[in-house]
Amino acid sequence: MSKTVPVGVSARHIHLTQEHIEALFGQGYQLTEFKPLSQPGQFAANETVAVIGPKGQFDKVRILGPARPASQLEISRTDSFAIGVKAPVRESGNIEGTPGITIKGPAGEVVLQEGVIVAARHIHFHTSDAEKWGIKDKQMLKVRLGGERGLVLENVIARVSDSFALDMHIDTDEANAAGASNGDTAEIID
Repeated sequence: MSKTVPVGVSARHIHLTQEHIEALFGQGYQLTEFKPLSQPGQFAANETVAVIGPKGQFDKVRILGPARPASQLEISRTDSFAIGVKAPVRESGNIEGTPGITIKGPAGEVVLQEGVIVAARHIHFHTSDAEKWGIKDKQMLKVRLGGERGLVLENVIARVSDSFALDMHIDTDEANAAGASNGDTAEIID
């Protein structure tokens, strides 16, 4: 049985706490939805911020909602060179000991002491999909991306939950290397 999953390419983005949203946009501010994302309840917000590192900055970085328990900037390795931040490859939410960044919004600035990562490639599995394929949470997988520049990605983390929808997330560097786009499919081979 072929284990085929849809591919989602994640461009640089930021997750913010409600406290940081209010510091950047004003007291009581709530994010507004631009478009829904592949994971239930998650959305790209209309709001964007500037992120400032030691060597440069990115303007109009999209905020993903809803608000999170900790603020976190997810960038590609190429992005990390451009702004001068040595962002480690980490699973989302694992920000302890990571570098910080300055975030600028229309109503203020926030200085994060930590929270900048290159997101580890991963596949979200609904529990039923994982059970069907015999895949366990946190299992490391090997995945083939096809096409003219096809390649095999190792160390793809399985993330299993009843609240997830089946989707593989890679960053723009990985997508560019493979010639992959949103909506392509990939095959779990090991």
